[in-house]
Amino acid sequence: MIEINNISKSFNGKEVLKGITSTFKKGETNLIIGGSGTGKSVLLKCMIGLVKPDKGNVLYNGRDFYNSDKEVQQSIRREMGVLFQGGALFDSKTVEENVRFPLDMLTDQSVQEKQDRVAFCLQRVGLEAAAKRMPSEISGGMKKRVGIARAIVMNPMYLFCDEPNSGLDPLTSVKIDELIAEITEEYQITTIIITHDMNSVMEIGQNIMFLYQGDKLWEGISSDIIKTDVPELKEFLFSNKLLREMER
Repeated sequence: MIEINNISKSFNGKEVLKGITSTFKKGETNLIIGGSGTGKSVLLKCMIGLVKPDKGNVLYNGRDFYNSDKEVQQSIRREMGVLFQGGALFDSKTVEENVRFPLDMLTDQSVQEKQDRVAFCLQRVGLEAAAKRMPSEISGGMKKRVGIARAIVMNPMYLFCDEPNSGLDPLTSVKIDELIAEITEEYQITTIIITHDMNSVMEIGQNIMFLYQGDKLWEGISSDIIKTDVPELKEFLFSNKLLREMER
């Protein structure tokens, strides 16, 4: 479980996050939605330690990330898996080398242990046949699956996904959503997804937070979201074709 309490952040005098508070449960897909520039990515960066909030704290199973010593912070970081928006694969490394990278950097496992873990993760995302390929030799959807394999190779307790469907066709996006949801439930991970994709919201959103100009204006489940009376959320939702059709 992850708890964020009164997270606030400003840049150059502009308040980007305005006291955001929420709880994200393990085994659930927690989605953070909103338009561009609403603070979604900044909130994620505050949660994983890339940006320090001006106020507030982030608790991982009760451990206060920003008010702990370096040893505790490093322990929490090792429990995180991150799927970056662009995949962030190393072009000079093969698929299996990309997946193995966190193990090489953060563990003292034997070569065989690393090979076994990488093989398992690639098999889990359906890419065992692509292990020796280079990133330039695989599709965008396959790159996202490599990113997922790398994100789970350390057997994380917490998984963060930044726009996992960015740049993908609708069918591939559905497959990526299904894979993330399956992994979340199977391994009881606390998963947080930053997304603009309303298909993701309706299909896998178990807990959804809507940000608008740095404020949390709504939080709930997908079955309730289309009933909202929050004007800003209604505008965001019904600008999407899928939601317009559902409203009819």
